[in-house]
Amino acid sequence: MLQEINIDKKKIIKDFLDRGFLLSPGFFQGFNESYSDVIFEALSRVKNKPLVINEDLLLIIKDNELKNEINWLEFDRSRVMIERGMQSKNYFLFLDIMNYNLSEDKKKILEEVFQENNELGNEIDEEKTGKSGLIVLQNYKENEKKREIQDFVNYFRNRYIALRDILMNRQELKDTIAINRVLNKQDKSNIAIIGFVKDKRETKNGNILLTLEDLSGEINVVVNKSKTDLFEIARDIVLDEVIGLTGGNGDKIVFANSILLPEIPLSNELKKLDKEGYVIFTSDLHVGSKMFFKENFLKFISWLNLESGNDEQKKIAEKIEYLFLVGDLVEGVGIYPGQEEDLVINDIYKQYEEMTEMLLKIRKDITMVIIGGNHDALRLSEPQPMIDKNIARKLFEMKNVYLLTNPCLVNIYASDSFPGFNILMYHGGSFPYYAENVDSIRKAGRLDRADLIMRFLLQRRHLAPSHGSTLYIPDPAKDSLVIEKVPDFFVSGHIHKTQALNYRGVTMLGCGCWTGQTENQEKRGIVPDPNRVTLVNLQTREVRILNFGD
Repeated sequence: MLQEINIDKKKIIKDFLDRGFLLSPGFFQGFNESYSDVIFEALSRVKNKPLVINEDLLLIIKDNELKNEINWLEFDRSRVMIERGMQSKNYFLFLDIMNYNLSEDKKKILEEVFQENNELGNEIDEEKTGKSGLIVLQNYKENEKKREIQDFVNYFRNRYIALRDILMNRQELKDTIAINRVLNKQDKSNIAIIGFVKDKRETKNGNILLTLEDLSGEINVVVNKSKTDLFEIARDIVLDEVIGLTGGNGDKIVFANSILLPEIPLSNELKKLDKEGYVIFTSDLHVGSKMFFKENFLKFISWLNLESGNDEQKKIAEKIEYLFLVGDLVEGVGIYPGQEEDLVINDIYKQYEEMTEMLLKIRKDITMVIIGGNHDALRLSEPQPMIDKNIARKLFEMKNVYLLTNPCLVNIYASDSFPGFNILMYHGGSFPYYAENVDSIRKAGRLDRADLIMRFLLQRRHLAPSHGSTLYIPDPAKDSLVIEKVPDFFVSGHIHKTQALNYRGVTMLGCGCWTGQTENQEKRGIVPDPNRVTLVNLQTREVRILNFGD
């Protein structure tokens, strides 16, 4: 307890807190007051910072030069894991890397082992493994507290740091400097900066003027219309996204030469399984709606159970091990004005009972991964928690069902020789905003182009970069909508369009629905693709759309 420690320790704890560091309970073992300056000076020389300093890190900082290549976010996670008695190997690898001046051979070995461990689940927040071999890599955990203004500040600060770190892997941004240093530069030179897009407007000359903001200040950036390719990129920029930029500095202004997005690396591998295996993706059942195509959904279940289809189709169905359901399991109650006219089941509990009874018909060797959406009995703010056990008790009791948050990241088929496929599931609450506010998407078809919306978000490495594009919870510890880990599959629903596109090794899947068009959907510009599921052959990464409609 804080009141039990002496006044010197209180002062030291405050000094570290003021600089953004927490101290572990064992920190003061072997500590003396002269170490503080040594620690602060050592940490000032590295790009990223650890959040918690424990006794192990204290000894390393005291006796060694800290290395820039350490991923401190992963270090903190591995430290938490070992404190919980889990996943300790990575923690000791970090200590090895920091403790010694490693030979290149040993360093290479350690990095390979670390990469292997990392791919196989070092980021696990919640793990539930069994015959399915599925690992939950990211699943939002509610931080129950009253939100204050500082929580919003910390939320955006953490987002900026996460995306800045991704951007600084780009060669063009290796020499990035803070905006306040650009403002104070007297000489004209080429510079590189990273910042939030605080403002965007068109000048009277037809150029685009951006205001970029980082942790040190803000500056205006001119994108000249004569630079055609650059200008087209700038037209699609939205407020609050984090971008990198190179250009020439003038008098408290920058003239852009390039705009760099966090992006998916060009080197990202299109992974393939060494055997034939299939997964199925679908979304937006809307059970309880008068427009729900129940008979067609039961046809789909019949095929999964090998009860219908020709011999070839049955062979494929037999090799399906996973079914992913990406939100809006039920129609809900009170979602929009006049919805009661569209309901055949007007009780939310009975809607979930009906939906669960259908899922119970699916053969038990298929693992189902399920998230909620805006029609489910959840708060609208993202990340959305998993569906409440008290509302859908039978669903929770199903042994072959994983109920997860929206969004979440899972891994399937990981083994000693294969890192598995990472699948990012996001219902898609932010999609309508970008369909209307991104110039190229609006011109190409708005909500009919789920593939373009998903590519746009992958390029920004964020599921809802603009404030106002979705309701959100400002978690002060982490922005869970940042796409930190590059997925192999990015899967969504919400706008009821069935589309597929590969982008830099990521398969983007917009799932269709099992409902006809309601009057409310028509008003919102949603034209559904009902009764379709997306089938993926993991050996070839071929995508097929199967239609179970009449």
